[in-house]
Amino acid sequence: MLRLIIFVIIQSVLLVAAQTFLKISMELFGKFAWTWHFFKTVFTTWQFAASGVCALSAMFIWMYVLKHYQFSVAYPMLSISYVIGLLAACFVFHEAVPLTRWLGVVIIMIGVFFVVK
Repeated sequence: MLRLIIFVIIQSVLLVAAQTFLKISMELFGKFAWTWHFFKTVFTTWQFAASGVCALSAMFIWMYVLKHYQFSVAYPMLSISYVIGLLAACFVFHEAVPLTRWLGVVIIMIGVFFVVK
């Protein structure tokens, strides 16, 4: 069970990192336009490439988890990504996350605890 938890945490961190890099790259692209300059910016932004690498890595780890563990246990554990995502919102994007959102995530994590037990 500990291996599953480690795999899911790594997968969730990679998934949140992919989304974080994607958001950063979207902000760097500016307003969409059907121009060479816009698409050059898209394909030369390292954050966009990092997003793809993280997403692909997360997918490969998830494929391993699906092959070796019960789906009914593994899938609810992905909820750890909510916690990691809120932390990224706070520390990377400096967003104010209200208490109600944190409480919602705590309730979800309590549910995951019961699923794993």
